[in-house]
Amino acid sequence: MLTTDLAQNFRALQCAVEVQAPMARYTSFKIGGPVDLLVTAPSAQAAEKALTFCRERELPVSFLGNGTNLLVSDEGIRGVVLRLSGEPAEQMAVHGDTITCPAGLPLKALCRFARDNGLAGLEFAYGIPGTVGGAVYMNAGAYGGQMEDVLLCARALYPDGSQREVPRAEMGLGYRRSIFMEKQAVVIAAAVRLTPDEPAAITARMEEYLRRRREKQPLEYPSAGSFFKRPEGHFAGALIESSGLKGYTVGGAQVSEKHAGFVINRGGATCADVLSLAEQVREKVLLDHGVELEPEVRYIG
Repeated sequence: MLTTDLAQNFRALQCAVEVQAPMARYTSFKIGGPVDLLVTAPSAQAAEKALTFCRERELPVSFLGNGTNLLVSDEGIRGVVLRLSGEPAEQMAVHGDTITCPAGLPLKALCRFARDNGLAGLEFAYGIPGTVGGAVYMNAGAYGGQMEDVLLCARALYPDGSQREVPRAEMGLGYRRSIFMEKQAVVIAAAVRLTPDEPAAITARMEEYLRRRREKQPLEYPSAGSFFKRPEGHFAGALIESSGLKGYTVGGAQVSEKHAGFVINRGGATCADVLSLAEQVREKVLLDHGVELEPEVRYIG
């Protein structure tokens, strides 16, 4: 792969390019080897051109949001990782009870914009890290709410370079899943429909959720949030804790002593450490409880 020549081609498309970018720098886990080319598109249009270029050259391409639900191989990623730059808040727009915004926007910024415009419904998402696009992609949720509850539609860029607006009814939304995962599409914009309320009341709910998150979750360590999906009829963290695995460690990876549903990077953890730890946790929980845990975190590389 002639990375230097390819980098110049992407720069000609107005994209920023980093050669052999260490993915540990771009994931909340702080884990992952280098990608051949990290391409950051300043707009959906630039992303579309970059994706078309990848397709024409038959370059493998992966998409990256804020890297908050991602575990990258220690060997890194071959090909191109494409991401949208953090879009400015000025590109958000409110029409009555509906807000439209670019996918590269931090989710927290959308929550604040909704509050400032007296629109409720996104309070649950206030402490969720990552971008709007990533939240739509995985139907992110917390404290009894999820993106499915407020989404109106989204615009997505597909591997063949085409764009399509997808209404909520066609998104295939479920627990931490969407049609965009199956189609390997990247969300480039979204619209949410909310409910009018007093900004002060909205702020109080946002701050309460944030307080609970800080109190119960190991936010002081790098992680990818809840590592396992919630099994039907159970809570992953409770099952792991009852199996005596709180604090269990492999290398630099550890089952959090604060919340057993989190796998944290105590310092110097490798992808291999995390995968080994996760597999041992799954085996022990299956043996003890007959419940098979499924990772929520995406693995690439």
